[in-house]
Amino acid sequence: MAEKQNDQQADAGTTLEGDGQRFGIQRIYIKDVSFEAPDTPKSFLNEYSPEIKVDLEIQHVSLDDIHTNVVLHLTVTAEQEDKTVFLVEVQQAGVFSLKGFDDTTMGQILAVVCPNVLFPYAREAISDLVVKGGFPPLYLAPVNFEAMYAAQAGQFTQKAANEPVAKTEGSKN
Repeated sequence: MAEKQNDQQADAGTTLEGDGQRFGIQRIYIKDVSFEAPDTPKSFLNEYSPEIKVDLEIQHVSLDDIHTNVVLHLTVTAEQEDKTVFLVEVQQAGVFSLKGFDDTTMGQILAVVCPNVLFPYAREAISDLVVKGGFPPLYLAPVNFEAMYAAQAGQFTQKAANEPVAKTEGSKN
């Protein structure tokens, strides 16, 4: 019975199956979180109209033959009059089961599908932290991970096309 229960847990969250392919969400969690408001309470006395800067990074590491840990790093900085109003950093992570995908599809899943799953959780965490810090809610716009992936793939292709072909010994030219 324990074996059957483990099989059910392994299949929990499975969203794609077919042709031996499997994608599942095993766990979603916050890996790290930080909130800083270095100029409070003075910043509360000024009119609130900061410039918001968002930095985003995606990392993934294989845990075993099936499981991959994907971490979405989001850093949001609010600055006003050359002072940092607040700085929020969230590392929203997830353990995903991925099986039976070729390298190209696996790359797309890790760069597009997994971050699309994690982003709403990170956006909520950031908004909650900003509000708990005494500031108005911060609603981050959705991110088009597919366009980011396509742009990154295009840059890689462009760079490869622009690099000179290395000559090998014995080649004539």
